[in-house]
Amino acid sequence: MVTERTENPTPPPLLNAMLGLVSAPRLNIRQNYPRLRLLQRLVAGPTGRFQALDRSIVADDGHEIPVRVFLPKQQTHDDVILFFHGGGWVIGNIDTYTASCAALADATGRVLLSVDYRLAPEHPFPAGFDDCLRVTQVLLHEPDVLDLDDAGAITLMGDSAGGNLVAVVCQQLRSSGGPMPSRQVLLYPATWYDHDPATTPFDSVRLYGTGYPLKAQDIMDYMALYVPDAAARRDPRVAPLLADDLTGQPPALVVTAELDVLRDEGEAYADKLREAGNSVRLERQPSTWHGYLSLPRFAGPVVRLHDMITEFLDQPLP
Repeated sequence: MVTERTENPTPPPLLNAMLGLVSAPRLNIRQNYPRLRLLQRLVAGPTGRFQALDRSIVADDGHEIPVRVFLPKQQTHDDVILFFHGGGWVIGNIDTYTASCAALADATGRVLLSVDYRLAPEHPFPAGFDDCLRVTQVLLHEPDVLDLDDAGAITLMGDSAGGNLVAVVCQQLRSSGGPMPSRQVLLYPATWYDHDPATTPFDSVRLYGTGYPLKAQDIMDYMALYVPDAAARRDPRVAPLLADDLTGQPPALVVTAELDVLRDEGEAYADKLREAGNSVRLERQPSTWHGYLSLPRFAGPVVRLHDMITEFLDQPLP
């Protein structure tokens, strides 16, 4: 199913007013990412009122990768969601995403596991990717490590940078010939390496790269912290849209935001998956901007997103 794409709308007056509130003058992310991390923790508030269990996976080099297991209020399905959070590979963690993950678990009726992968710049690429790949492999091979007797079908899900990590983990698993997740859900994912309005091939960068919560310069800053070597940003494990072979990928739900700098590259990735013969559902959320998963669970865009995800997960596999 493909949502009809309206071309480059003008936000209505009320939405423009809201954008004026949320689009504060930008901080220099390369210098101020610790302040952004602190602000996120303060905004996230307490995390103890949700049904969650903290576990960890040991990586090959011995470091522990924290994993938070969210139990839905009513579990109606045996399959499991493995979630990679957003934040430009630099900010965000399982605490700041606890409310969103708990809401996803409740809405879908599924156990959800959130991965606290290592962040740049302290741990640049491929550290975060390696952590997400390791947890996915353990869940596919040894679900009892996370107190799951049988993980059943596994869906990889992530937003923004987390959507990027979903795409590249699926690509890596396909290349290695091991077990694959049953589905993948990419929410407004980053899939490209160039977000300079002067050189990018994507109009959404030029249209929505200023005046919105996520700016083109923000993405360039995040990318510089995650992958300091500019040439290395063309690695398909950083820019999954550059992958030569996308055959054999899990059925995908790709959801973009209409007023998002990353909109066009997310939709281009969905198109490339479909062209490679994969089952793909592409949806564009109207009048929304980047990061809306983190809105309260009763917000309209979140309710619609939960409905889309649940419908996708409830459908029989092709």
